[in-house]
Amino acid sequence: MVPPMAHTADFQARLGEATARLNEREPAFAAVIAQAGPCALSPAWDRPPYESLVRAITYQQIHGRAAAAILGRLLALYDPSPFPAPQDILATDEDALRAVGLSRNKIAAIRDVALKTTQGVVPGRAEAETLDDDEIVRRLVTIRGVGRWTVEMLLIFTLGRLDVFPLDDLGVKAGYAALFGLPAMPTRRALHSAAEAWRPHRSVAAWYLWRAAEGGGAPAVLAAGRASPI
Repeated sequence: MVPPMAHTADFQARLGEATARLNEREPAFAAVIAQAGPCALSPAWDRPPYESLVRAITYQQIHGRAAAAILGRLLALYDPSPFPAPQDILATDEDALRAVGLSRNKIAAIRDVALKTTQGVVPGRAEAETLDDDEIVRRLVTIRGVGRWTVEMLLIFTLGRLDVFPLDDLGVKAGYAALFGLPAMPTRRALHSAAEAWRPHRSVAAWYLWRAAEGGGAPAVLAAGRASPI
């Protein structure tokens, strides 16, 4: 696997190139690029997909502060390990997991992540680097509680993939409406069609659409770029 620092240097250069190309291809991006500045995507290069998925499930459908507290209590169960191994999760009694604040559905989902990691369905970081986006989506959506949007966030914010476009993300939709002055959210088909012109830099386009959503007054939960610390 390429060391994180090497990843970072190459990634910053690619972000700059992607931003320049978007500016050339889609004049509507010019204003938000000028306002937001350089794309600040910063993937967690040292984080395995397993950890990202556990974190994402913990954060689903609750306020960020509450989720952070629950995650902190979960990690405390396994101190001094910085993050529990899949086998540790599977060996932990459900009552102990409930006591940290996880719902039964989230416990079932996190345990499924752990199980499928031990089975090889969830790839390790090194293997994930060798897989294309579609293969990662195909594998991970088989996990309980993990949908396509969650995998897309993992692709962008953990693996640093630069041509991922989350069509069902509300912040992306709100940003597109704001950027192009639409009276309503775009349809999925219209958004897909527009994004085709932004290949192979659609992750960067999504980042600027999140920024446009913020500028257009969209709620922070829609515009933040991700709803969990993937």
